[in-house]
Amino acid sequence: MVLVLGVDAGGTASRAVVATRDGTVVGRGSAGPGNPTASGPAAAHSIGVAVRDALGKHDPAAVVSGVAGIAGAGIMADPEIATAFTNQWALRGLTCPVTVVGDAVTAFAAGTPAPSGAVLIAGTGAVAARIDDWRVSRTADGLGWLLGDEGSGMWLGLQAVRSIARAWSGPTVDPGLAAIIAAQAGVTSCDELVRWAGRQQPAAFAALAPLVCACATAGDALAERLTAEAAARLVATLGELGPPDGPVVLAGSLLTKTTSVRTAVLASLGGPVATAGDPAVGAAWLALRQITDQEEAVRLHHRMLRLDREPSLAGR
Repeated sequence: MVLVLGVDAGGTASRAVVATRDGTVVGRGSAGPGNPTASGPAAAHSIGVAVRDALGKHDPAAVVSGVAGIAGAGIMADPEIATAFTNQWALRGLTCPVTVVGDAVTAFAAGTPAPSGAVLIAGTGAVAARIDDWRVSRTADGLGWLLGDEGSGMWLGLQAVRSIARAWSGPTVDPGLAAIIAAQAGVTSCDELVRWAGRQQPAAFAALAPLVCACATAGDALAERLTAEAAARLVATLGELGPPDGPVVLAGSLLTKTTSVRTAVLASLGGPVATAGDPAVGAAWLALRQITDQEEAVRLHHRMLRLDREPSLAGR
């Protein structure tokens, strides 16, 4: 049996997929953070664990092609990091080369079989990337929560807390989003909210993004304003790349789930727009693409990622 390996590794989790030559997924695995920029060589171990679990009882020697999409892939130029990954591939019994690409490439591949275009990712963070022949040729934002990631889940949650703190002028908080976030934080005054915010890790603010989106859907004015601004900032980030030479793929939870942010982004975009599926499966498809012809690769993409129709047009 011929197998391929796909890996999607980010700052929160690492996921691996093993698929057969006909695109059937036969194994999945997950583990801890796999961003080597944030976690150093330990990221390689997390990815290795995910690969081990995905392989299960399958013979690692049967894997003939592998692709790993990694946040901060440029750090692979660091000899220590590169060695850590090489050692993990060997430890897991892999004998084939594993191509490491940026996670923007695997997110793009999870949405389209086209070789070029652009991808807009909005999850915990936010980044846009121009893809040319399966390589990242330019990026916009992706600067982290302190300097950028505008329109991301982190940005959205943080802006909500800031807005609520500034508007909290009386003994009670406003109803709607403000009251929901106050309850989530367990606070009953602005001073308590300020103290709560100062104790939190950045991820705590990203965890508030689903609440903001849900309140926007329910018609909360503050939530509607914040999600509209998030969408505008994401569209502006994408616009920094210039017109793409192909479809735009939307990726990340804010843009792949039914949220008001996604709705507003779609309303602002023109041209073909696709939605990313599982980026680990996208990585496995890229691995299959390395060992098959173009026509077969497109057929396999439609099968693996359930994109058996043309990408929808924004605004339809």
